[in-house]
Amino acid sequence: MASGINLVLIKGSKGYDISELVSEIKWSGRKGSSSRSIDVTLLDDEDRSRAGIEVEKGHQCIFCYDGKELFRGIIMQTKQTHKKTMTFKAYDNGIYLANNKDTFEYSNKTVEQIFKDICKRFGIPYSKASSSNFKIPELTKSKTTAWDALCDAMSQVYSSTGVRHYIDSDKGSMRLQKRQDNIKQWVIETGANIISYTNTVSFEKVKTRIKAVSSEGKVVAEKKNTSLEKSIGIMQDIIQPDEELNKGQLNNLVAGTLKEKSTPERTLKIEALGITDVISGIGVCAIIPALGIKTTYYVDEDSHTFSDNYHKMTVTLNLANDAEYDRDWTKTQRGVSGGGNGNYKVGDVVNFKGGYHYVSSDAKSATGGKRSAGKAKITYINKGAKHPYHLVGGAYNNLDGNCNVYGWVDSDTFS
Repeated sequence: MASGINLVLIKGSKGYDISELVSEIKWSGRKGSSSRSIDVTLLDDEDRSRAGIEVEKGHQCIFCYDGKELFRGIIMQTKQTHKKTMTFKAYDNGIYLANNKDTFEYSNKTVEQIFKDICKRFGIPYSKASSSNFKIPELTKSKTTAWDALCDAMSQVYSSTGVRHYIDSDKGSMRLQKRQDNIKQWVIETGANIISYTNTVSFEKVKTRIKAVSSEGKVVAEKKNTSLEKSIGIMQDIIQPDEELNKGQLNNLVAGTLKEKSTPERTLKIEALGITDVISGIGVCAIIPALGIKTTYYVDEDSHTFSDNYHKMTVTLNLANDAEYDRDWTKTQRGVSGGGNGNYKVGDVVNFKGGYHYVSSDAKSATGGKRSAGKAKITYINKGAKHPYHLVGGAYNNLDGNCNVYGWVDSDTFS
C-alpha cells in the first residue's frame, strides 16, 4: 500500500477499508470536463473476492491522502489482468451533469439560478452557488447535456461581464464558484519542487481588435491593438454584451477583452512533486529563472500519482492573463474602499506590514506561517469578503524586496 493513502469502498450503507489492497492511485481532472476521476490499481485474486467490486451495483469510494479527503464518487469501470491486478475507474458527482440530457429553456436567469435548477432537476446535491447579478437574457438548449447547458450559461456570463465561473465537486456535493476567488498561494519552482517542464508560446488564437455589437447588429464599442496589427495583421472578434451596460462599462468590457485576447497563449507543462491543492481551476505561481518566468498561471489539466511512498503531479498551465487586472470589466475604475486604507484598485503596489494570508477571500483560518513584510501588488479585490485583497509579494514578481505574501489578506494588513 502507498503510504498516506486511505481508500474506502461504499456498498449500500456500509463502508469497507480496502487501503491495504492499493498499489497505485491516479487522481486527475481537466478544464472543460464535468468531473474529476480516479484510476485505482489493486492487488487482486481472479474471482474478485478480495475487493468485491461490482459496477452494476453502484458501488462508490472515498479517497483520502494524509487525512484529507480528495475524492468521492461512483465506480464506473473495472478491469482485471493476468498479472493478478484489478483496476477501477470512478468519477465524482459531476458525471451526472455529463450523463443527463434534457431540453433547457431559461429567460432572464442568473447562472446561480440555472445551476440550482439543473441540480434539483437531476437530484444532484450542491453545497455552494456563487451569486451573480447578471441575468442571462435567453438560454435555450435542446436535447443536450446538463453540463453543456451550464457551460453555455457560464460562457455568457464571462462574455458579458468578464467574471469567470467553474463547477466542481466537494465531498459529494457540487459547487458553482467564481474562478477569481480561488487563486491559491502555492508556488512551484525549479530547484525546489519542479522535476521537468515544457514551455509553449502560441499566437494562433490572438485577436487584434474587438467589436461589441447589440442584438440588432449595431456596433456599440470597439477597440484595436494597432501596434500588434502592424506585426501580424488584422484578426477580429465580435462580442455581444449585456444591453444594460452604460458606455463606460462597454468600453471597459471591450478593453479588457482585447487585453486578454491580444496576449499570446502561453502553456507550461510541468512535472513536479505533488501538492494536493494544485488541481484544474486554481492558480499557482510558477518560477523558472532559466525562462524568465515568475508569474501566475491557471491549472488547466492535472494528474496526480500516488504510489510507493511517493506523490508526483503533472500539470498543464495557461498564463492567467486576468491575474493583473480586475476581471469584472463592468465595474468602474475607482477601486474599492478598504477599512481606512483609502481607495485601492487592482494593480496598486502597497506596503504589506507582515502577517498571515489566506487561500480564499472567505477562508476561516490562515494558511502557512507569517509572511514577511515589504512591497506587494494587489491582484484581486473581492469587496465585502472577510479578506478582501489578494496580494502577491516582491519575492514572486519584479518588485523590490523579499515579501513572500501570496494570498488573500485583511484590509488593515497593508498601507
